[in-house]
Amino acid sequence: MPLAATTPPRMITLVVFTALSTLSLNMFVPSLANMALDFEAEYALLTLAVAGYLAITAVLMLIIGPLSDRFGRRPVMLTALVIFVVASFVCTLATNVWVFLFFRVLQGAVIAGWAIALAVVRDTAAPEEAARRISLITMAMSVAPLLGPMLGGVLDELFGWRASFVTYTLFGVIALLLCWIDLGETNRNRSENFRQQFRNYPDLLKSVRYWDYAACMAFSNSGFYIFIAGVPLVAVVMLGLSPALLGVYMGTITVGFSCSSFASSRLAHRVPLTSLILAGRLASVAGSLSCLLFFLAGMGNAYTLFGPLMLIGVGNGLTLPSANVGAMSIRPDLAGSAVGLMGALTVGCGAALTGLTGILVSETSGAIPLLTLLLVISLLALAAVLHLKWLERN
Repeated sequence: MPLAATTPPRMITLVVFTALSTLSLNMFVPSLANMALDFEAEYALLTLAVAGYLAITAVLMLIIGPLSDRFGRRPVMLTALVIFVVASFVCTLATNVWVFLFFRVLQGAVIAGWAIALAVVRDTAAPEEAARRISLITMAMSVAPLLGPMLGGVLDELFGWRASFVTYTLFGVIALLLCWIDLGETNRNRSENFRQQFRNYPDLLKSVRYWDYAACMAFSNSGFYIFIAGVPLVAVVMLGLSPALLGVYMGTITVGFSCSSFASSRLAHRVPLTSLILAGRLASVAGSLSCLLFFLAGMGNAYTLFGPLMLIGVGNGLTLPSANVGAMSIRPDLAGSAVGLMGALTVGCGAALTGLTGILVSETSGAIPLLTLLLVISLLALAAVLHLKWLERN
């Protein structure tokens, strides 16, 4: 076929895939209230557009990795993008809330962009170079969840909620064309069949090092989910911040993440993966611990909340690229499966801890339960990387 790619993709292509997989989660969220009115449905029902999406992405992460190990990265990515484009277009036209929700959940296929991008990097680069590239990808994609709701809000204000799904459709078409002309196949060691692949799975699952990387990844990301779920209530009810000012303060976490991701990309060639992860975990523990101590001492305010917690973003920027690469390096022939399983664990852990945050944090409980939970999660991630360091020495 004309223009079909035969060589590995450029970095910009992988950034587009990962950014779209992130943008698809939350760009339309500012429109939920208007969507409920338009569909004449309860607001709680429309929140399934987020919860159902998260649920399907957790399942798809378990499937996409093995599929890409068996059939290749290119065909799986092309198929996922076709599904995303069709689903986005139907959401644009939907007049029934159940039709909308069904195709909204199908949009979750685009999560392949994240899993495939990481697997492609691992296919084409040594561990240290892979960590550098993934740092650049994560730094770029960190902007998407920050700008997504802003863009969705503007589109809703100007054109209505359907404009977000028109935009999804257009972005999906662009990504599909980019995939066709730039994503050549990089999986040169495909499994012969699923039976052979799953026969090799126990070797991955029995690896203590893999579970250390996965635990570190899941608990590190969960700190961000807990922050998103609990901090707005604390900031608005306890500290009296306006929603606009809260948005500015919450952006500091993304700034910390972006800066440390860039630093990680510069250090990956010179510093061992586990050392970068350890530095990130120590930063997160320091941030959550100091914040908790400020509030226990009665010194809680916007500065003592968001200043120390910015270190959580810094810690994740140092941790996540190296943890991804480390997990995929356990069995390079199962890189897609490794990142898919780890992604599913991360989303599942994040969802569970987000629910726990909702139970622990209320208008009467104050900030202490939230900050204690953040500290516990940070310590668990630190324990995982300390065990990795111990394995390296023995």
